[in-house]
Amino acid sequence: MIVLEFKLKGKAKQYRIIDEIIRTAQFVRNKTLRYWIDNQGVKLVDLYKQCAIMAKEFEWPGKLNSMARQASAERAIFAIQRFFANCFRQETREKGIPAVQEVHSSR
Repeated sequence: MIVLEFKLKGKAKQYRIIDEIIRTAQFVRNKTLRYWIDNQGVKLVDLYKQCAIMAKEFEWPGKLNSMARQASAERAIFAIQRFFANCFRQETREKGIPAVQEVHSSR
């Protein structure tokens, strides 16, 4: 994964918009993760469909474009895959289902 860091010097309105977009992406990830927990055996395609349903059901996920919603669903499926990889490891580590992310400010 490539991580880019940068500093912004924006206005308060711009910071609020960025925070709103981050919270929306986390909402989509958490909602798809919850869908997986409730319905075992779903695949990535099912999570993509769930993202489309969420965009129609709620107003704010509809503000994100489809690629951003699908990227959030992919983050959820990667957390699920990490969960199963950790379960089959021989190390004695705490193992648990992927956690729901908390909302943090981007500043």
